[in-house]
Formats: sequence, C-alpha cells, structure tokens
Amino acid sequence: MNYTEISNERLGETYYQVKHPSGLTIVVCPKKDYNSAYALIGTQFGSINSRFICNGKTVTVPDGTAHYLEHKLFESEEGDAFHLYAKTGASANAFTSFNNTCYLFSCTDQFKESLEILFDLIQSPYFTPETVAKEQGIIGQEIKMYADNPDWKVFINLLQALYQNHPMNKDIAGSVESIAEITPEVLYECYNGFYNLHNMVLCVAGKVSLDEVLAVADSKLKNNEPVSTESVFPDEPYAVAKPLIEEKLPVAVPQFALGFKENAPLEYPTLKEYLCTNILLDAFGGTGSALYRRLLDENLINSGFSSSYLSGPGYRTVVFEGESREPRRAAELIQEAVVRLHETGISQEDFDIALRSVYGNFATSFESPASIAYEFVNAHFARHGVFEAADILAAVTLDDINERLSHQLDPQNCALSLITGIE
Repeated sequence: MNYTEISNERLGETYYQVKHPSGLTIVVCPKKDYNSAYALIGTQFGSINSRFICNGKTVTVPDGTAHYLEHKLFESEEGDAFHLYAKTGASANAFTSFNNTCYLFSCTDQFKESLEILFDLIQSPYFTPETVAKEQGIIGQEIKMYADNPDWKVFINLLQALYQNHPMNKDIAGSVESIAEITPEVLYECYNGFYNLHNMVLCVAGKVSLDEVLAVADSKLKNNEPVSTESVFPDEPYAVAKPLIEEKLPVAVPQFALGFKENAPLEYPTLKEYLCTNILLDAFGGTGSALYRRLLDENLINSGFSSSYLSGPGYRTVVFEGESREPRRAAELIQEAVVRLHETGISQEDFDIALRSVYGNFATSFESPASIAYEFVNAHFARHGVFEAADILAAVTLDDINERLSHQLDPQNCALSLITGIE
C-alpha cells in the first residue's frame, strides 16, 4: 500500500500517512524507545454540528446528539466495549467537543487486539428504542452534575453571553429536555453522515509500526462509499449577546471568565493565525507577563489563571478565566490592559520570550504519544500539516503578532461570566 513519509529536521520527527482503501486516513508516528502506544480516531461531529446536509438532505438534530452518540457507540449486540478493553489491559475513553468526537485507547501490550476493538466500535452501531431510552437517564444525570460544576458553568455561561445564534451557546451534552427527543433514527442519521470512514482520521503514536496498524486495518475495516456531509450554521452577529451573566453556586472563591469575541468566517483560522494568537496571549497574559504579575501581586488571581483561544467554523474567541475574590476588579484590569495593548502593541522583548515559550510547548508535545495523536487529529480537521507549525514559528515576526492583534481583543465586544458564592 502506498504511503507518504513526512519528516521535519527541526523537530527530528517522522510520521507516515496513508489513505486506506476503506476511506480512512491513517497517521502513524512511531517512537522506538517508548513503552506504550496511543490510538485516537475522530470524526468532525461535535456539539455545534446540529444542522447538516447529508447527500442533499437537510437534517436538524436535538442539542447534545453528538455526545449521546459517543456514549451509544460503546454498546453493541455482543456487549460493552469497555469490558473488551479490560481483557486487553488497555485504558480506553472517548470525548465530544464543540467540533469533534474522538475515541481512544492507550496500552503497553496487546495493541493489535485493542485496535481491533476500536475498529469494531466505530463500525458497529446498535441503537434500539430500549437502549436509547436507558441512556437518557444516564446522560441526564451527567447533565445535572455539570450544571453544579462551577468550572464548567462559568465557561458555558460565557459562551451563552458571547453568542446570539451560533450553537456554541449550547451545552455540549445538551439539556435533559433536548436529549429526550433523541431516537434511534436520529442516531443512525448522524452516524451515517459523520462516521463514514472517508470523514474520519486515525492517529497512532508510540510503540507501534506502520505495518502493524495497516495489518489490523486491512483485516477489520469495511470499504465505504464516500458520503457528502456539510454542516450548516446560522448567521452570527459581531456583537455579543449580553455583556454579563452572573450565577450563584456554593463556591469558596468566586470564578470569572472574560471573553473577547471576533469576526469569524465558517473556515478554521489558518495555522499562522492560530499560532500568532497563541504568541500574543502568552506575551500579554502568560505567567511571565506584566499583566499576570500585577493581577497576582494585587491578589486578584491565583496560579489557576489562564488564557485560551477557541476557534472553529463560525466562532473565534479569546478567553481569560480564573478564581478571584474580586472577579469584577480582575476583569476590569484585564480590559484596561487590552486598551493599552492596542495603543502600544506587543514589545520586541515580550514577543521574543513568548515565541520561545510557544515553540517550546509545541516541540515538547512530541514527547507524549497522547499529545501527538491530538495534534494530528486536530491538524487533519483544520486542513493543515502538523510540521508546518515549526516552519511558521521559525519565520514569524513581531509585525505578524501586532497585525493579528488588530483583529482581536476588541474591548468594546466582550462579555463577562461570574460564578459567585451563595450568601
């Protein structure tokens, strides 16, 4: 079988990529001196993909369907996949994000048997009215649990404050009411649209060879005819939905999340845009920044303070979040610092430090099979090569970062989410 070998001298890394006859894209990154292997298979079906066109038919599904389907795929007529993984000694899991659903396992031996389980899992949907109804109670309890989780609530409330129409303003798991509308027919429709192997990618990293992976793929994967599936998103205004959402939960220390919304096309940001944003955030709000030191010196944050960039089809947002006994004051200082930043830009010194930090984090990610797998799956769906980041970071300039700043961190287009204690 033909494969592509891709190497990068800066990183000293090599991976192999294959388009399998079944339609599945397979990426293998061998690490000779490692004792474990990590496999991650994903599809571009997340919580925001609630409306799509599949082979010309427009489909709208209840909120939380992608997460629900993730749960249900572990069941088959033969039993639960977790029981099968227990026999091989593999540690297995799955997750649904805003953009993707992924299934994974890690193991130190019996890799072949564990990969066979993974391939069976994603190719053997089994949905009946009885099993679907049973899962509604289980996921309903999970939804209620997250409703009491301040870390999650401060984040999801922020997204509801930021987005007026985009499904980013919906909880990934949906609501108790929305999942009650899910039927076997809904699950099969989503499965047929998004779990076609042509729409999926497998990445394996660690103690494994390309030949090992292909041998299992050849024996287990069924040939698929391509399916055309395109997600549909509503128009999203530039303005935030509301400037503030405050909720009271039993917390020892209040929590805040401050988000800056930007214009977002339906495409993912380019890799250069994404990396420039990461450098910008590290220089502005990273642990070595003047803003971080001031917030810490005034006891407005603790070491849990962080910044992140959320981006995908139709949404792009910078988020600052953490615990604070004066959350409004912390948010106010961040907003004031953003105004000054647009006046002065990032300095050369701050840029140099942040660039080294971002490049170091990227390079060290190749030391972990799990990180490698996530990098490759995310890169595949964002339509760029993983190693491209090394070349971009080697060439990026201060002007690139300040140009990126001109499109981000609009102090007039932000929202604040607060979780305060119950008095």
